[in-house]
Amino acid sequence: MRAVPRLLLIEDDPAIRTPLLRALRDRGHAVAAATTAMDGLRAALDDRPDLVVLDLGLPDVDGTELLRMLRAVSRVPVIVATARDAETEIVRVLDAGADDYVVKPFTAAQLDARIRAVLRRGPAAATDETIVVGDLEIDPRSRGVRLDGVPVDLTPREFDLLHHLATRRDEVVTKRELLTEVWQIPYGGADKTVDVHLSWLRRKLGETAAAPRYLHTVRGVGVRLATPDTAP
Repeated sequence: MRAVPRLLLIEDDPAIRTPLLRALRDRGHAVAAATTAMDGLRAALDDRPDLVVLDLGLPDVDGTELLRMLRAVSRVPVIVATARDAETEIVRVLDAGADDYVVKPFTAAQLDARIRAVLRRGPAAATDETIVVGDLEIDPRSRGVRLDGVPVDLTPREFDLLHHLATRRDEVVTKRELLTEVWQIPYGGADKTVDVHLSWLRRKLGETAAAPRYLHTVRGVGVRLATPDTAP
């Protein structure tokens, strides 16, 4: 990452954009701005910022759709900054690939702290090698999964969850760790988010919590990924 972080702010409201640009620059960031989703996408691809701050209520394309478009071609960190505060919306956007979510109104100091926290995480250190667990193949380069040789269609968050568990195969991974490492949000009251995604992932792998093959819940602790013939 550069000595001076380069940020891209995608925000159409000048009453928010102008003071936020000034405040972030005062805090040592180099900040460019875009006022539409398509201009923001072009700027993200052409200028390769260190981080994107994204509003959802854009005039041409909804910010969630822009996030999906961006995630298809880039792993640049994205902090969503929006007035939408429904839990379902927050979960949906984080599942689409956002690294953090900030609800308006917020101060520039609060956003700056979130930016610094996301930038400290740095790029993912996971190996690019395909991970094989029994008949399950997980390829981080293509973000593809195959079970018994058949492709499995996963959402970005489901893939991240499965890949993290695979890198810790045969170990019990706590929900606290999953929220921190996969969702990249602080632990606290979000256990159901993990449970719901594990349920969806199990269904796509052809198993259930009552009859697990790969994903084994350890009650009160977390979950473990293991090959079917070695799991107790």
